Amino acid sequence: MLFWTIVAICLAVEAAGAFLWWQNNGLTVTHLEIRSPRLPAAWDGAVVVHLSDLHNKAFGVEQCRLLGQIRPLRPRLILATGDLIDKRRTTASTFAPAAEFLSGAARIAPTYFTAGNHEGTVSFYPLLRRAGEEGGAVCLDGKSLHLDGLALLGLPSPRLWNGDQERFCRELARLKAEAEGEFTLLLSHHPELAPLYGQAGLDLVFAGHAHGGQIRLPLVGGLFAPGQGIFPRYTAGAYPLEGGGRMVVSRGLGNSRFPQRLFNRPQLVAVTLRREDRQGEESSPCQRHPEKDG
Repeated sequence: MLFWTIVAICLAVEAAGAFLWWQNNGLTVTHLEIRSPRLPAAWDGAVVVHLSDLHNKAFGVEQCRLLGQIRPLRPRLILATGDLIDKRRTTASTFAPAAEFLSGAARIAPTYFTAGNHEGTVSFYPLLRRAGEEGGAVCLDGKSLHLDGLALLGLPSPRLWNGDQERFCRELARLKAEAEGEFTLLLSHHPELAPLYGQAGLDLVFAGHAHGGQIRLPLVGGLFAPGQGIFPRYTAGAYPLEGGGRMVVSRGLGNSRFPQRLFNRPQLVAVTLRREDRQGEESSPCQRHPEKDG
């Protein structure tokens, strides 16, 4: 009897370990559809892949598992909204997983990234930025690009500017002014700044930082997010902004201070952009499709 009890305990421990590993490493792809009458016709039907908070995590050799999930989505753009590295566990000589992701993604589709709070607090971020750009990715910190009627804007975390939120607001206003009436798509790490994005009149914002609330419970959602505290409002999916825009928040890929995800597996978000007829009032501006496990 003792022997079989020990066997049962060992099997239970092994099963629990496998479940926890899967929660931290089993990639998911979430499909969203965002509709807007302001979207340029050239972008109708385009797929944008969004990810955040890699925290220097490796998904296979040279990020083969992660890139293997992105490639079949045939994205027109790949957007990374900060915290590619982790300030507690990454150094100037160990950021290879983050750099490998950027260079690998750039071989699939045009890839753009901005700094999160972790990049904003390490001295070697310029080295990572240079490695990413040498690999073909484009850093959008404080920059705007104009692509077939779409203004692609990027803001780093205020941490990169020593927490200067007033500068963040000035830079946001400057970038919006540079858009000159175009459809605006912003990369910014912090979803808790949603009121600022709404007041700026942005059309679409991509953010991360919340880690999906780290632990997610049915009917409750995420339990905690930095910058939002307990039972955070913005953790995953699409949210309306003041003025009619939308903010898409990624649950992220890696972990930081807290090492374990629960019911909150690493996530890629594939957003299909749709141009909506201005008379099509009956159409929902944001439709969510079921998650597909990778």
